[in-house]
Amino acid sequence: MMEDILEFNRRFVEDRQYEKYVTSKYPDRKIAVVTCMDTRLVELVPAALGFKNGDIKMIKNAGGVVTEPFGSAVRSILVGIYELGIEDVLIIGHSDCGAQHISGEELLSMMRERGISQEDIDMCRFFDVDFDRWLCGFDSVEESVRSSVGLLESHPLIPDDVRIWGFVIDSHTGELKPVV
Repeated sequence: MMEDILEFNRRFVEDRQYEKYVTSKYPDRKIAVVTCMDTRLVELVPAALGFKNGDIKMIKNAGGVVTEPFGSAVRSILVGIYELGIEDVLIIGHSDCGAQHISGEELLSMMRERGISQEDIDMCRFFDVDFDRWLCGFDSVEESVRSSVGLLESHPLIPDDVRIWGFVIDSHTGELKPVV
């Protein structure tokens, strides 16, 4: 598989196919989008919202959630605001999300089945990893979006002039619904 990827990339560069994607690091629309890493959203979110390469900063993670006030999603948003001119942040959850209803214990069980030792899990716990909190999913996509929006709206390092929006997108049709 990796050989195929590398061969495709070689031809991509050789044929100068990259030229249609050239843009600057600054998002033209001054928008950051936090959404799920779901494979159905890779092209659907930009297409359904009319975004093209160069328009936005896309931040993806399991569930499209902002759970930690000083985690990687907020770090990316802060860099986007202060370094790249972001003025709006869109939190976009989606229907039929794979991160919904997961539990830390279920994932730990899967880790053990794949060969992760109890000793390694215990070591993580020793360093204050709360697996139930860190790996948990959510029951309601709308509530998850509301929680992420609330965290950002009350964040002490996000200026008041940055607008935070919440939505749920249908992962089949691309229909976008605001979450109030």
